[in-house]
Amino acid sequence: MESDYIYHITTREQWAEAQQLGHYDSDTLATEGFIHCSTEPQVAGVLERYYKGRTGLLKLKIEKSRVERPLIFELAGSINEVFPHIHGALNLDAVVEVTEL
Repeated sequence: MESDYIYHITTREQWAEAQQLGHYDSDTLATEGFIHCSTEPQVAGVLERYYKGRTGLLKLKIEKSRVERPLIFELAGSINEVFPHIHGALNLDAVVEVTEL
């Protein structure tokens, strides 16, 4: 069964900024046109590949049905795996849980 949730790793600072702005923008939204997300089984690999040794990280649990921007599952060619991408800013009410990592 497909999960109702996707996940995004961010920093405490970026999440605090999102609270001020009223929406969440990742660094990749400006450079790649979307916010990188993961399914639950993909989170550990993403942490290992991109965040190893970093501190002050948060995991956002996002309810897919609440995301207001296009949510597209797309192939990440570098590792040949399909990942969820949010094509636009993330509305904060789609985030149902924030976990410190």
